[in-house]
Amino acid sequence: MVDTAEKPAQSGLMERPPTAEEIDSAAHAATAIAVAMELDGGLKVSGENGDPVSIAPAVGKLIIELLGHVSNGNMVTLVPVGTMLTTQEAADMLNVSRPHLTKLLKEGQIRFEEVGKHRRVPLTALMQYREEKAQRQEQAMRDLARLGQEFDKA
Repeated sequence: MVDTAEKPAQSGLMERPPTAEEIDSAAHAATAIAVAMELDGGLKVSGENGDPVSIAPAVGKLIIELLGHVSNGNMVTLVPVGTMLTTQEAADMLNVSRPHLTKLLKEGQIRFEEVGKHRRVPLTALMQYREEKAQRQEQAMRDLARLGQEFDKA
């Protein structure tokens, strides 16, 4: 019989939500790192031989942001900027179905590349689509507010 109690600790946070212990640990670690960075202007840790290693502030902020997501109970996936995503990965990032994403690709709303008979979506193209969509939504909200004010004046 397999002991399932060990499974959460063995699988990563890309495959499952964090446990209560991991959430608590991430929250405390994020706070400790933020305080250390504020005091030292960066983050200093001990290296292999006990030698001090400085972590640049930008990297420290990235670590704090990652820990913040974990402390909120979120699953986390790190994706390098130059990454090519499968259609399922891209759909998951947009929180849409794969068929809907495929429709967006066919309509030319998101740039993609064909690799054999498969489509791959550059992360940069996906992020550009998300940003443009957010801007369109923001503009629509401003237009709706303006129309509401015009209607109230009439």
